[in-house]
Amino acid sequence: IQEDFEIVDKNQIPNTTELKNEEKEKTEEARWSAPILSLAKKASENLALSYGNALKSASLVGFISKPVSNDSTAKTSARYHAMEERTNLMNMMKLSIKILIQAALSLGRTLDSDFPPLQQFFVVLEHCLKHGLKVKKTFIGQNKSFFGPLELVEKLCPDASDIATSVKNLPELKTAVGRGRAWLYLALMQKKLADYLKVLLDHKHLLSEFYEPDALMMEEEGAVIVGLLVGLNVIDANLCLKGEDLDSQVGVIDFSLYLKETQDSDGKQDGGITAVLDQKHYVEELNRHLSCTVADLQNKIDCLEKTNSKLQEELAAATDRIGSLQEEQQQLKQQNELIRERSEKSVEVTKEDTKVELDTYKQSRQGLDEMYSDVWKQLKEEKKIRLELEKELELQIGMKTEMEIAMKLLEKDTHEKQDTLVALRQQLEEVKAINLQMFHKSQNAECSLQQKTEAISSFEGKTNEMMSSMKQMEERLQHAEKARQAAEERCNKMKQELAGRLDTCRQQMSQLDSKCSTLEKELKSEKEQRQTLQRELHQEKDATTLLKTELQQMEGLKKELRKLQDEKQQLEKVCEEQEQALQEMGLHLSQSKLKMEDIKEVNKALKGHTWLKDDEATHCKQCEKEFSISRRKHHCRNCGDIFCNTCSSNELALPSYPKPVRVCDTCHTLLLQRCSSNSS
Repeated sequence: IQEDFEIVDKNQIPNTTELKNEEKEKTEEARWSAPILSLAKKASENLALSYGNALKSASLVGFISKPVSNDSTAKTSARYHAMEERTNLMNMMKLSIKILIQAALSLGRTLDSDFPPLQQFFVVLEHCLKHGLKVKKTFIGQNKSFFGPLELVEKLCPDASDIATSVKNLPELKTAVGRGRAWLYLALMQKKLADYLKVLLDHKHLLSEFYEPDALMMEEEGAVIVGLLVGLNVIDANLCLKGEDLDSQVGVIDFSLYLKETQDSDGKQDGGITAVLDQKHYVEELNRHLSCTVADLQNKIDCLEKTNSKLQEELAAATDRIGSLQEEQQQLKQQNELIRERSEKSVEVTKEDTKVELDTYKQSRQGLDEMYSDVWKQLKEEKKIRLELEKELELQIGMKTEMEIAMKLLEKDTHEKQDTLVALRQQLEEVKAINLQMFHKSQNAECSLQQKTEAISSFEGKTNEMMSSMKQMEERLQHAEKARQAAEERCNKMKQELAGRLDTCRQQMSQLDSKCSTLEKELKSEKEQRQTLQRELHQEKDATTLLKTELQQMEGLKKELRKLQDEKQQLEKVCEEQEQALQEMGLHLSQSKLKMEDIKEVNKALKGHTWLKDDEATHCKQCEKEFSISRRKHHCRNCGDIFCNTCSSNELALPSYPKPVRVCDTCHTLLLQRCSSNSS
């Protein structure tokens, strides 16, 4: 079983005293487990012998193919090893679930996280989930955790979203292993652990991204384990999720919970063989696990030493960077102080200006308030005068009514002049209507008074002709009209004066409003300038931080470029050396090939082709024409076959002959090709 190994602090590495105490405890456990181990060894030897005999018989019969190469044997051994691991883990899971259910039913209460069988169940389940996990490479290093496949449950089953969110919201969890353990705890408390794992097994095409094809979750043993987990729905668990405990737990299986004492009675030996075999498997797994842990601890120590050396180098580099950054920070602080002093000075100047303007504004506002109070008093006095004038008008109207009564009495006296009196009555009615309009409309009094004066003048001309008594009445009317005109002139004068004063007050108020608006605008502009200055300060701070980060990134990139350039130069040198070596090897190979061909030709000449006898050949080998007295036989000195004169008219120097010798056409072409290749 391949496990994840994390960098551990020195405080977590056990001391020699602790190791000695553990060895003492192991020796004490070995005293009572010695007979069980002896029985397990005997049973394992018997199983190995029976398995070897079965393999031999199967190979003899033909069921098992004999190994062809080392690769096939390695593959078969790896498959057998993976199958054995799966069976061991499945048996361990069965035992852990069985013991957990029995212990929970015997207690009859909710289980805590400190309950040993429950802890061992989670350790075994973690080993099952880790079996056959693929290693994923990241920037930090190799990552191998079982929390990746568990995250798929949130996508496949929406009920598991609460678990995923609660696990992600735990601030104490820092590793993927701790998150995976917290996820398993929550699923067990919800009594849905079997359902969630079944959903995962139903989508094996998604699990293939995380697991190898020989993994436990990809085979039938995974379905068996999911079926066993259904029995845990009987248990009620109340588990504590502590990030430090979940991250730092060491997943070691305690086999002492599962080892049982064997009885000496002969009647129960047959039933205990199966248990002994199971215990044998557990003991083998324990030994293998302990050897793996020892090797892993040594690897961890080496890694820790390397990391410590790297960290020391990084600390030295970091101190240099910190010194440079502190200098830059001091410079930036000085710049910020200068900017702050300037901004404070500008703010103080603006505050003084605003105070002076506010004082002037308050003084002008007091003067305006005094002017407004004076104008308001004058308006009240003018209103009182206007009320008095209205009262005088009412008195005049009463006098007019008395005059109408007197006119009626005069009409009674002048029965002879009824025609003239009718006209006068009509004119008097018009005067009444005009007087009523004047009562309702005081503003249009001038027009109505002019009409009345005209009417009165006409009445005077008529009454002078008619009666002397009318003259007295007209005189009274003239006096009343004169008084009214004087009153109206006074009213007009007062209105004009009030209108002039109101216009001046309005002009002063508009000027003050314009000054206030300008002052408010200036205040707003100053506030905006202050806000812009503050924004510029924040932007400058952000820009400085960005520049610092960019400088750090640039330094890292420069170092990487230098390393890459050095590596490139080294690779170019290696490539040039390899190219030169390849050229030299090609020359050596071509020379060796030529030498080998020459040696082969010499061997052929020495051992040679079979020299055909004259009696064996009746036809030419190339043109297949029959030999006769005119067509004679000729041997090829290279291949030894018999040809006619036309097919063997060529001559070449061979290694076995010092002078040029007769050769057939085919050998002639082959030898010429070899010579041309040798010369090239």
